[in-house]
Amino acid sequence: MHVVANAAMSADGKLSSRRREQVVISGPDDFARVDALRASCDAVLVGGGTVHADDPHLTVEDPDLRADRREAGKPPHPARVVVDTRARTPPDGRVLDDAAVSYVLVGESAPEDRRTVLRDAGAELLVAGDERVDLAAGVAALEDEGIDRLLVEGGGEILFSAFEARIVDELSIFVGSLLIGGRDAPTLADGTGFVDEFPDLDLEDVERVDDGVLCRYAVE
Repeated sequence: MHVVANAAMSADGKLSSRRREQVVISGPDDFARVDALRASCDAVLVGGGTVHADDPHLTVEDPDLRADRREAGKPPHPARVVVDTRARTPPDGRVLDDAAVSYVLVGESAPEDRRTVLRDAGAELLVAGDERVDLAAGVAALEDEGIDRLLVEGGGEILFSAFEARIVDELSIFVGSLLIGGRDAPTLADGTGFVDEFPDLDLEDVERVDDGVLCRYAVE
């Protein structure tokens, strides 16, 4: 499987404010880029925290991109994937509607009653790990479901976990022209942080987009 990580962050590396409310960082050109990136993938993955904070839909907005997917024999939208160890995803969340297939990666520790609620809401549950979802195992399970190209959109905990699990092949970062600040504001890679071994990035391209900069890296 090929895994692409994508994020928009402020000039000081924040994904949102300390209130963890959605902040508009990029503009229309970057929104269109992300829409095309989604359309190029088989599935889009986010963490449960992002679902609770933003209630994302994770679908393709441009009708021409949806038409291109149909012509290629694909569904109009990629599958949605939520990493949710304890199965706490709201059953009425937009990520579980019938616009596309929805997978929820849960741990063995997820209560059965919550699993049942999510199944009844239309989610397909994949067990990967125990007290914490093992992203490497989760990616393997998604590959068994026919997912060949996966887009990881965050948030910071999930992005860190993806790099920690060494599943990321490329990274795209839009850096917006604003400062957010705050020691408790989420960053591109939260989690426990790296100490001894750091992921190596090979900068492949830099481009001005909207009022910011888009950096593309290969992950070595």
